[in-house]
Amino acid sequence: MAVVELETSNFEQTIQDNDFVIVDFWAPWCGPCRSFAPVYEKVSQDFDDVIFAKVNTEEHQEIAAHFQIRSIPTLMIFREQVIIFSQAGALPEGSFRDLLAKAGELDMVDVKRQIAEQAANQA
Repeated sequence: MAVVELETSNFEQTIQDNDFVIVDFWAPWCGPCRSFAPVYEKVSQDFDDVIFAKVNTEEHQEIAAHFQIRSIPTLMIFREQVIIFSQAGALPEGSFRDLLAKAGELDMVDVKRQIAEQAANQA
């Protein structure tokens, strides 16, 4: 599947309409971002059930600011509209594949239950 370019007009809709989205926050001037791009593209071709997306933080600073992106590249994984992973730094291909496999194995019913419990405890 092709990597989707996200911007203000399609970011929210992409997250809402898909159960598994991974977002690469990057910039054209970022050396590690450019080095990671071919790995991201290659791995995207092997996961048909995952939306691979990119946000150019130079062009879409408001999205980067909303998610408090301080370093790039940053990978963020959404499952069922919940952020389950966010970390700066490029990953080697094997680690990236392992991360996606583990993210796919998460029991989202349990994750959402834990979120609800935390919210209730804070109230």
